[in-house]
Formats: sequence, structure tokens, C-alpha cells
Amino acid sequence: MDTTLLIPILLFSIIAHEVAHGYIAYRCGDPTAYYQGRLTLNPLRHIDPVGTIILPTMLLITNTPFLIGWAKPVPVNPYNLRNGDRDHLLVSIAGVAANLCLALLCTIVYGITINLFGSLHGNDAVVLLFNYGIRINVMLAVFNIMPIPPLDGSWVLYHLLPKPFAAIYRQFFPFGFLILIILLVTNILQLMILPVHNFIIGLLQYVLQTVVL
Repeated sequence: MDTTLLIPILLFSIIAHEVAHGYIAYRCGDPTAYYQGRLTLNPLRHIDPVGTIILPTMLLITNTPFLIGWAKPVPVNPYNLRNGDRDHLLVSIAGVAANLCLALLCTIVYGITINLFGSLHGNDAVVLLFNYGIRINVMLAVFNIMPIPPLDGSWVLYHLLPKPFAAIYRQFFPFGFLILIILLVTNILQLMILPVHNFIIGLLQYVLQTVVL
């Protein structure tokens, strides 16, 4: 792995993820993130010691086949949202949507670049730039959509479940981070993530082949 390219792309991607949450919350009536200066790509406003520094560093050192992380969560006050549960669901999926959009954008720009300049053989930095942009954003999207508190997928599932089941599911939220760590160190999380990751990568490869004339 070329960390000189990988780390900035990871940092930008997790920040874009959080800004998307805050922006959609702002559009839905909650200005909390806006007033706290979190609707910015300035990394100093988003760095989380564990998710942005410690965890990615450990994953790099141990040469894991995937790289994940998170930024400091943007504050959202659900009582400010105009349409309650519906808006909170939109806020919850905004980060995942942002990462998937970035992956798709990298794929399309990669294909256009190949069309304009031909084979990128020998331009290793350019190839790595696009590949990291695609794979990191897909990995972040799949990781965050897992229905494990406090990940975004837990709130998505919570809002989609019937109220009685949602109330039962909510009782597991205080233990979510512990469950997440256990799944991570036992490699179960990797087994959950990689099939979905590889499926989306396959779809993006098809898009790339379509773009490259």
C-alpha cells in the first residue's frame, strides 16, 4: 500500500461521509452541525483519535485486507428535523450515499481519463489514486451500512423495523461498540463486509468497462 496516497484519500472520504450527514440534517431543518462549524472539509474539525488515527494505523500495520475508519460524528438533533423519523432515516443513509457517489465518480473519471490518455500503464500513482478512491469509499459504505450500533446501518434498520421490534433492537445499542470490536478482532466483520464489497466493486468494474469506449 502506498500510504502517501491512501491516507489522504481515506481522510477525505470519512470527512465527506460526516459532512453529508450534517448537510442533509441541515436541509431537513437541523442547523446543529452548521452552527458548530462541522459542514466543512477541514480535517481538524472532524478528526476522531480512535476512528481517524488509531484504528486505521493498526489496520495498516497488521496488513489487513481492508481499511476502515471514521471521523468524529456530526451532531444531529432529531427534534429539529421537520419530518421526524423520515428525515432521520435520510440523515442516517447520507454518509453511505456520499461514499458510494464518490466511488462512482472515481470510476467514471478513471474511465474518461483512460479514454483521453490511453493506457495508464506506467502511471502507477494515477492508477493507485483512482483504485484507492474506489475501493476505500466502497469499503466505508459497506462498513457503515452494517446494522451494528453505532454504525449508520443500525439507525437505518431501526427506522425500517416495525415499532415493537425497533424498541427491542434499540436495547442493544449500548452494547454496539463492544459487539463491533469483537466482530472486528475475530475477523467475522471481514467475512460480513467482503462479499458485499466485492459485489459493488464488480458493478463498478462493469461501469468502468462501459465508460471506456
